[in-house]
Amino acid sequence: MRSTDQKYTPLLKAALNGSRGQHDFRPLQSSFVRSVQREVRSWKPEQNSKPKHQPPYQLIDFFCGCGGMSLGFAALSKVIPMVEIIGGCDINKDALTTFEKNFAAPGIETDIRKLVDDDLALSDFLSLLPRYDKHRPTIVIGCAPCQGFTSHRKKNWHRDDHRNTLVGAFASIAVKLKPDCIVMENVPEMLSKKYWNHFNDAYSILTEAGYEVSQAIYNAASFGVPQDRFRALVIAMRKPFLLPTPQILNPSKYMTVQDAIGGLPPIEPGQYSPNDPMHRSAGHRESTLETIRMVPRNGGSRPSGVGPKCLDRVRGYYDVYGRLAWDRPSITVTHYARNPASGRYVHPEQDRGLTMREAALLQSFPKGFEFNGTFDSVFKQIGEAVAPQFSAAVAATCMIELVSQQPDMCTQNCAVQPVEKPVSNSFSSVIAGLKMARAAQ
Repeated sequence: MRSTDQKYTPLLKAALNGSRGQHDFRPLQSSFVRSVQREVRSWKPEQNSKPKHQPPYQLIDFFCGCGGMSLGFAALSKVIPMVEIIGGCDINKDALTTFEKNFAAPGIETDIRKLVDDDLALSDFLSLLPRYDKHRPTIVIGCAPCQGFTSHRKKNWHRDDHRNTLVGAFASIAVKLKPDCIVMENVPEMLSKKYWNHFNDAYSILTEAGYEVSQAIYNAASFGVPQDRFRALVIAMRKPFLLPTPQILNPSKYMTVQDAIGGLPPIEPGQYSPNDPMHRSAGHRESTLETIRMVPRNGGSRPSGVGPKCLDRVRGYYDVYGRLAWDRPSITVTHYARNPASGRYVHPEQDRGLTMREAALLQSFPKGFEFNGTFDSVFKQIGEAVAPQFSAAVAATCMIELVSQQPDMCTQNCAVQPVEKPVSNSFSSVIAGLKMARAAQ
């Protein structure tokens, strides 16, 4: 622990000696968040060995992916040893290898729907986590696949997608573990009219089990992520609590593409940096390169008549083959970010798509975070992850709230207010309005 972090020792003492809820540690929150985010930036897997002393909280990460949400909690324990990542589960083998490599905890390949109504299967799963202790205070996190909720589902969105039921499945499993804190993250569409019933199913499961539940929509850019990434965050605890507070309220102060990737060496399409294998770009067909070369530098869009003719026949593809702008946050990084034909994923100056390293940095993954898998697999892991600088703020807030006394009414009224009803029919239209308002400023 750094000497500057010793001021957070009372949090650990409160968790260890049973005095949780007797003090208000919220005045520490802003500096605590910054300290955790600092540890994210300096992350190295080899530093994440098993703790000398058992932290008071254990954490299980369902739908762990490569560990974007877990990274925030693991970094928190570098500031002060409050929580131990004891395991995660997913169906992506490469992502599980990445998770294990970075957190020295088992990554179990399983579909959680098999655990919902089968207590024996759940018990078998927990037995694969050697450090699990049912008597130890627990945090459960679960960021279910977002594709079923995505605003890109223009057709048949009213039909059930099996991925949507994973939110309720996760809630059902979580309450069986009787954790002190439950965290879910997903695309904001989960809180739209289209899919509110799926969220409400999970909400009912949690509240009927005795949890206080709050949910809100955030832009990860307001937490220092160099990317416009709107996400729904749901937190449940057994007592009233406050939601995370955005750190950056003025969009002109957001981290930019230049801040994130401006210092990387230039490379050609299909090449990689000899000093960093992650700094590798996909090779492009000559027709793709011809299109990219016609796009104006630094935020330019594909001119009409350039590229595949089909793009001019259909409205709504303005970002395809577009370049990122140096002085603004990136658009949302998805697993399609490897492909310039999938959105504004062309380098601001160089005639190529993004490298794995650039995508990871735009997601706020530190250079020390180690990924496993093929080129496509790594992009998928990055695009589907929770942005670590955002998860650091979530982790710090959850820990402050777990050990603090209940907030008084005045404090609650001044805090971020939860979303109590569906946000529009589709949140994509809300995002467009927010971006237009920003551009007009």
